[in-house]
Amino acid sequence: MNTLKKMQVLSDSAQYDICDYVNHYKKSDINLPGIYNATGPDGCKIPLFKTLMTNKCVNDCKYCINQSKRNFTRLELSPEELARAFLSYYNNDYVQGLFLSSGIAKDVDDTMEKMLDVINILRKKYGYDDYIHFKVIPGANKDSIKRAMSLANRVSLNIESATSDGLSQISSNKDYNKDILKRISWIDSISKKNNSIICSSSTTQMIVGANDETDVEILSRIKSLYKNYNLSRSYFSSFSPVEGTELEKREECNKNRTSKLYHADSLLNIYKFELDELVFEENNQLSINEDPKYLSALKRDIFPLEINSASFHELIRVPGIGTISAKRIMAIRKKKPFKKMIDLRKLGVVIDRAEPFIKLDGNYQIALDKY
Repeated sequence: MNTLKKMQVLSDSAQYDICDYVNHYKKSDINLPGIYNATGPDGCKIPLFKTLMTNKCVNDCKYCINQSKRNFTRLELSPEELARAFLSYYNNDYVQGLFLSSGIAKDVDDTMEKMLDVINILRKKYGYDDYIHFKVIPGANKDSIKRAMSLANRVSLNIESATSDGLSQISSNKDYNKDILKRISWIDSISKKNNSIICSSSTTQMIVGANDETDVEILSRIKSLYKNYNLSRSYFSSFSPVEGTELEKREECNKNRTSKLYHADSLLNIYKFELDELVFEENNQLSINEDPKYLSALKRDIFPLEINSASFHELIRVPGIGTISAKRIMAIRKKKPFKKMIDLRKLGVVIDRAEPFIKLDGNYQIALDKY
């Protein structure tokens, strides 16, 4: 089988590996397999070459298209073959970087070495100096993680579940604390202790809906990772049943659920909310229909806020006011107090959302009790 056909299969086999904020999966273009348009925080599209080195895997993850028990065609790209394929795309301006992941064909150490061979070839043989995202394999040894971080711009390790019990529901051969949490702590310690590391950030990813974990459990774990391991971002992949797996009859995850988890994650990571500021329903899930920030605001007794005196911490808790617009408000009001809503709109404030929660120069806007 030629390289192009291998790439078609292996790029589609990487469906659960995501690195953006849009929770969807599309098959590769048959003529240009492996191009993945990641969506950045500002909404811009960043084309990456995303593929697995191999879809061979010894793990039995019950949700995964590549799990060991599933009967389908298994393929593998050699390090040189993958590097050349990527450079062909890159040199023709089809992509702006590489997202490298893999199944585990033999064992973790062997897989990590082959993945490291790819980025060594790119960096040292071909002089490639642009973006590489390296997906660390759970259970990888510390030396291989350190070498990956010395060559890649970003590394990630899929946490998959929020709890040890949750992981046991979907996989029998991974140790949650040892293979995953310990390795995440290594990534954090390596980045802090080594000046030679070029890796600028680390992320993780969860599969949502493949087990019975609640949104409270998911967000509790994510908040802990941000606090303890300097994680830069978390991603949520919606479970979708795959024929031939043990979870093929399980209900597909509601995409609105992962959308709300992303909203709540931003509140925890960017806005520095505490978990108890969020509102959960009786089943410990976020509301599927309402914005988490709006529900949090309704719960608090600090509103309506006076725009001309509220602290930054308070301003970013107003629906419709983000971190950038809050900073602009604080800078401008030092010179002149705000008196008109149109002045806030010019700064990026979403007036329709913010109006019930604020006062301008002592004057109430729309009464909150009308909502």
